[in-house]
Amino acid sequence: MTVLAGGVGAAKFLAGLAEVIDPAGLSAVVNVADDTLVHGLHVSPDLDSCMYTMAAVNDSDRGWGLRGETWHAMDHLRRYASANEIQHGDAAGWFSLGDRDLGTHLYRSSRMAEGLTLSEVTAEMTRAWELGCDLLPVSDDDLRTRIHTTDGRELAFQEYFVRERHDVDVSAIEVLGADVATPAPGVIAAIETADVVVVAPSNPVVSIDPVLAVPGVREAVARRRDSVIAVSPIVGGAALKGPADRLLRDLGHEASVVGIAQWYAPLAATLVIDVEDEGHRGAVESKNVSCVVTDTIMRSVDVSADLAAFTISAVLGSGGR
Repeated sequence: MTVLAGGVGAAKFLAGLAEVIDPAGLSAVVNVADDTLVHGLHVSPDLDSCMYTMAAVNDSDRGWGLRGETWHAMDHLRRYASANEIQHGDAAGWFSLGDRDLGTHLYRSSRMAEGLTLSEVTAEMTRAWELGCDLLPVSDDDLRTRIHTTDGRELAFQEYFVRERHDVDVSAIEVLGADVATPAPGVIAAIETADVVVVAPSNPVVSIDPVLAVPGVREAVARRRDSVIAVSPIVGGAALKGPADRLLRDLGHEASVVGIAQWYAPLAATLVIDVEDEGHRGAVESKNVSCVVTDTIMRSVDVSADLAAFTISAVLGSGGR
């Protein structure tokens, strides 16, 4: 199985999938356009969300980072910033990194400084957590999402998502570097050889589209369309977490399962929608997408596992837990 993945929603789905198949047969192709440098450290939020959640060490209350985290380094940073009236830049401490989480970024950054690629370092970290699966950055090249606002600003993704709390009107989104990037080793093979390719319930605009923007990836997925299934991140016209619904509307798309069906129709033959949206089945299928209905709200690992098993069986025609 291969999953196209963003952050929290994808991470929960992957944790469920690892409960119903052998993780050795699981690959996740993960967005890295959210990556950023903070205090000189390479931070990969989506890779880390997937890694921590699959290792069952994530903080489910915050929705990011590690459970039981402490914040001594941030406290010191903000003490210095406050004493010197620093309100902007990394030194202001607007991007929080927990003490244990810092270890992840220190390791990643030091190994990359020694010449390893992001995918090589990710494999080392995955091994340390004993996940047994392949977490594949979509590319080892630098990809950076830029958000253009209606008031004329250009924001790095984390400025938009964390500092501005994604509470701005968006006029356009671009992924810098995508046109010259190449897929990381194993990415295309993972898509081409999987029995099923799943588009996780991630934000289609800023999580999945940057994955597809890397040359060769969209084409590889489209060639597999009959065995590609997407899970809608929209339930009842709203995103369960994050700004997917608002971004869809800002960019002129319908923030509904019908809009998601239209978005993914060229790539996925089947869409999984929540029971709350069952009344939209006909409208979804009018977009040339088969529609299957189940509980998609992943309240626990058990529900995530049930959703994963259902998703696989919707393509393969058998299976389940």
